[in-house]
Amino acid sequence: MTTQLPNDERLAEITPQILLRAYAIGMFPMSEGADDPSVFWVDPDLRGIFPLDKMIVSKSLTKVIRSDRFEVRVDDDFDAVIDGCAEYAPDRHNTWINKRIRKLYRDLYDFGFVHTVETFLDGQRVGGLYGVKIGAAFFGESMYHRTTDASKVALMHLVARLRAGGFRLLDTQFITPHLTTLGAVEVPRDAYHGMLDDAIRRSGNFFVWPKGEPVVGARVMELLKD
Repeated sequence: MTTQLPNDERLAEITPQILLRAYAIGMFPMSEGADDPSVFWVDPDLRGIFPLDKMIVSKSLTKVIRSDRFEVRVDDDFDAVIDGCAEYAPDRHNTWINKRIRKLYRDLYDFGFVHTVETFLDGQRVGGLYGVKIGAAFFGESMYHRTTDASKVALMHLVARLRAGGFRLLDTQFITPHLTTLGAVEVPRDAYHGMLDDAIRRSGNFFVWPKGEPVVGARVMELLKD
């Protein structure tokens, strides 16, 4: 189910606080494109989630993670990550990240409710993701890569961090064939809302590993396979 906000006057009323309340009841915002100033709320009949104890990690990805080929940082540069998520890619010819959405998530990042996981190769940022954290729920918003496995490594580092920090829910909004290969599944809206209510009442520690502290791939794989 989607509800379209009717005009820019309503759009101006959306604040970071309203956005957090929307997430807490199972809704999230989208736009039709980067140049479209309108925003609509989405509450899907089927919700995509990653069960934190059922991630699918291929042998080749396991090898990449264990090799520590990528340097992984958290909350390094939100603007660079959202730029990456909004840029053109062969499988993405448009973006739902308009100026208003960008500003709202930047504000939530400044308030400590949005976090990034970023991957670097030879000192260059090559992938990453960002999402919203409420209680023990993490709402994945978008991810991108500029080299093979960069976003997958970011995702698996995120999942390991969430498991170590006591999180209960990783929401991916919708699933795609690609996300399904990594373990994403769909759950009915009512079931999702039950998971959500439980998760937001709990406390998850995103910084169970402090910012700036390297997390080796072997530790990530221990948590993913536990």
